[in-house]
Amino acid sequence: MVVSVLEEMRIRALGVIDDAVVELSPGFTAVTGETGAGKTMVVTSLGLLLGGRADAALVRAGAKAAVVEGRIALPPGAPAARRAEEAGAELDDGDLLVSRTISAEGRSRAHVGGRSVPVGLLAELGEDLVAVHGQTDQQGLLRPARQRQALDRYAGEAVSVPLAEYTEAYRRLRAVSAELAELTTRARERAQEADLLRFGLEEIAAAEPRAGEDAELAAEAERLGHAEALASAAATAHGALVGDPADPEAVDAAGLVATAQRALEAVRSHDPELAALADRLGEVGILLADVAGELAGYADDLDADPLRLAAVEERRAVLAHLTRKYGEDISAVLAWAEESSARLAELDNDDDRIAELTAERDALRAQLASLAQRLTDARAEAAKRFADAVTAELAELAMPHARITVELRQHETADEDSGIEVDGRLVTFGPHGVDEVELLLAPHPGAPPRPIAKGASGGELSRVMLAVEVVFAGAAPVPTYLFDEVDAGIGGKAAVEVGRRLARLAKTAQVVVVTHLPQVAAFADRHLLVEKTSDGSVTHSGVKTLEGEDRVRELSRMLAGHEESRLARAHAEELLQAARTSI
Repeated sequence: MVVSVLEEMRIRALGVIDDAVVELSPGFTAVTGETGAGKTMVVTSLGLLLGGRADAALVRAGAKAAVVEGRIALPPGAPAARRAEEAGAELDDGDLLVSRTISAEGRSRAHVGGRSVPVGLLAELGEDLVAVHGQTDQQGLLRPARQRQALDRYAGEAVSVPLAEYTEAYRRLRAVSAELAELTTRARERAQEADLLRFGLEEIAAAEPRAGEDAELAAEAERLGHAEALASAAATAHGALVGDPADPEAVDAAGLVATAQRALEAVRSHDPELAALADRLGEVGILLADVAGELAGYADDLDADPLRLAAVEERRAVLAHLTRKYGEDISAVLAWAEESSARLAELDNDDDRIAELTAERDALRAQLASLAQRLTDARAEAAKRFADAVTAELAELAMPHARITVELRQHETADEDSGIEVDGRLVTFGPHGVDEVELLLAPHPGAPPRPIAKGASGGELSRVMLAVEVVFAGAAPVPTYLFDEVDAGIGGKAAVEVGRRLARLAKTAQVVVVTHLPQVAAFADRHLLVEKTSDGSVTHSGVKTLEGEDRVRELSRMLAGHEESRLARAHAEELLQAARTSI
């Protein structure tokens, strides 16, 4: 059952493509045309819709922008629909409208369901909607690392669950090992750092500084150094305020203010304004008396003791020594001491920490060994199923005697640091377990299994990779598959079998195939032709749906190079008839 359908895709000013419309319907759609045209029309455009890299070179010369629009039919509750709605998109009668615009300057914009979104969201949606299988993917699948990734995807939760636990334990082991290596290899540097911190803390503790003490002592030293001048100034100010007892006729500020107040008090009842001024003079008199009293007390308390001044300067020298080494002031020195105490406790605790990390490292290695064994067992089971499925596909693709096997390898090591013990052997391990995965092909009975890149001819390799892609497609959780010329390098009977196999796959999924083989195109439910036209200065491309006579003519062209060959037409009609009756 097709749970999601790529229904329509509109392309404007994309490379040589101008205002063309491609409608991709359920079932098997074949796209043909001149070399490269179909691929540009479908693969590149669909790639942009699904978050692919934007390139200003895709914009046709003279155009301001390239625009790709898509309408995707989604069932209620589909993962892509939920993700789009989380981003603020709205569905149009169950359809999701997606667009991508690339300006001539290379800027890219994406819209989903009427809402502007990051291009990354298109890539997220694409993972749930379309699986693209092409020649680039084939080359990637020749690498063991990609083969392991593909097998893990095929295995499903049997691998993904323990692999997630393994990955987290592996990450923690890397962190623990790095810290342990630092503690052990930098032991001398850490011991020297501890000695320096300990000396500094002892020096500060011996001085016993208080926060703000340096500022207090600086103020006291300034006062003691000018004690005589301060005392003289205080006495003069005191006399000016309250008078000199030895000179009864001397004028003083307090007496003058008192005289002024008495004068106003005598007439205050006649004018409220004058009464208010009298009150203010009373306040001034009180303030003068207070200041005079404090000046007298200041003079009495002023200590001009040279011994105290010497003691203050000596203490300031001690504090200055600390600030030169540990901070700009005593508060900074105390902050340094607090931080250094914590760091010293950490350094002094190295032995305990090393023991803790060693125990954790050993526990993590044991956990990794157990998880690695689970991964190996799950991969081995999936590898058997996968190999049988691909072998069955090869039989459908005119390779009835070919056998696919999946080899799982581990490498033993004598280095305990780089290995973990699995099934009684010390083997190397990495972020994905201990297994190396490689697909092997025996093309005929008696032939030894060899890596698929070495054990197959060009045509056989294309069929093997198509079989692998079809099996992986069956395991992928997406409803639409785009095959980009994965039938390259084959022909004749094998090409017919490829077309038949893709047609069967299209019964349970939407399949789009870009092909140059008439034997494959004949099996399609729908045949699209990409045509190029030119007015001498600008090349345009259009898409045409072929039916009846037009489809026969296109298959004839693909078979013989021109449409009017009677033999090619007869062969084309025979292909169509065979395709209709043999699926």
